[in-house]
Amino acid sequence: MTSTHLTGAIELPDGTRVRGRGLRDPAPTGPEPEHGLYLGGTRLRKRHDHTITWPHEWVRWPDFLLPRDSAEAVARIRELHGYARAGHRVEVACHGGKGRTGTVVACLAVLAGVPREEALAWTRTHYDRHAAETPWQRRWVLRFPTA
Repeated sequence: MTSTHLTGAIELPDGTRVRGRGLRDPAPTGPEPEHGLYLGGTRLRKRHDHTITWPHEWVRWPDFLLPRDSAEAVARIRELHGYARAGHRVEVACHGGKGRTGTVVACLAVLAGVPREEALAWTRTHYDRHAAETPWQRRWVLRFPTA
């Protein structure tokens, strides 16, 4: 664990930091994450897993849809928040960095104290204005369990 922040990381309301990004873009310069959560299917994993040299998890989450296993996704999102709260450099990413990644950033905002019904607006202001691209992704944030 180190205090150097990831390039492009945002600060959640509880003071934790997380970087969201798209795997299709070049990796940002600066320090590497200490833990990552990656969202996608087998093809995305095959394309990028060998480039991710730090501890990480994958959640099977098709583009524009919801995770294949919601309970696993919730557990991984909570785990990522725990790493961030402990001061680790963390990132979350999918192919484009908007829909799935934006949905997870909104869920992290909920865990950081933002009310569910405000989490999407907070994420669109602080992360990306196109976060959580589909109606079902937006509903998933509204139903994200905090406990």
